[in-house]
Amino acid sequence: MRALVTGVTGFVGQHLVRWLFRETPWQIGGVVHGDARLAHDLRDRVRTYGADLRDPEATRRILADWRPDVIFHLAALAQAGASFLNPWRTLETNARIQLNVLEGMIAETPKARILAIGSSDEYGMVRPEDLPCDEQTPLRPTNPYAVSKITQDMLGLQYHLSAGLDVVRVRPFNHTGPGQAEGFVAPDFARQVAAIEAGQQEPVMRVGNLDAERDLTDVRDVVRAYLLLAERGVSGEVYNVGSGEAHAMQDVLDVLLGRSEVSIRVEADPARMRPSDVPRVVCDAGKLTSLTGWTPTIPFVRTISDVLDDWRARLRGDARADQSTQEDSR
Repeated sequence: MRALVTGVTGFVGQHLVRWLFRETPWQIGGVVHGDARLAHDLRDRVRTYGADLRDPEATRRILADWRPDVIFHLAALAQAGASFLNPWRTLETNARIQLNVLEGMIAETPKARILAIGSSDEYGMVRPEDLPCDEQTPLRPTNPYAVSKITQDMLGLQYHLSAGLDVVRVRPFNHTGPGQAEGFVAPDFARQVAAIEAGQQEPVMRVGNLDAERDLTDVRDVVRAYLLLAERGVSGEVYNVGSGEAHAMQDVLDVLLGRSEVSIRVEADPARMRPSDVPRVVCDAGKLTSLTGWTPTIPFVRTISDVLDDWRARLRGDARADQSTQEDSR
């Protein structure tokens, strides 16, 4: 078996590759964009292709050369907040690369399976009566990133129905863990704590909306779900991945402050407030659990603590610290 991971140098991609090497005998190929690099422990184990997936011919050449049996399509511009600053870049990039991969599959690997990774942001403005969100919850996107992920999701469904491609669609809820780049709540908070401890920042943390509640799962649990869905997912179907528990952003902050080695003052930063923010999101992953038996195993406190330890290592210049890019699925 051969797997191809797009966005392989990203946060989720590197965790996924480590899990695949641990749990399968598969050969792993990965698509690298720009000057991003894999972590040291993966560089000699993954067959990498440097390419811009917005280029249809480059995408097709990779599929023709590697001939994957399964594709984990993680590559995307993944920051919801940043998508407001340049909506077209997010929409064009995420839709184009999904389309190129699907068209390339038709031409080169029509029997391969693809996990088309969407996002819980597709559900958008969920109402209290919608909770917990299952796969039938209406899609009410509140940012350009969410619209781009709906586009990817629906392209996957369309190519399954019209071209017979083996597409399994996935909607992961928020996830975090060591190696995540800035631009997301847990690493943003953790970097600030680590910088304050290291004397690189004044002892003031600047935060956004702390009341928002999100279903936050450890990335190491999420990649377990991806492998299970690659093996057992029903073609054409869509599956939520999430913990089923909501945590306020205040909870994330409390864990980090409780583990901090110094006293820190917290201040609200209007620049960190999103134009639209959903008060509470909770995942119903019952469809995934019924099919595979998957449940999350890593406690919330451990996840947030590991994010902080990762940022402490990065600011020390530890070469073994997890590295990531933002060209990754969220």
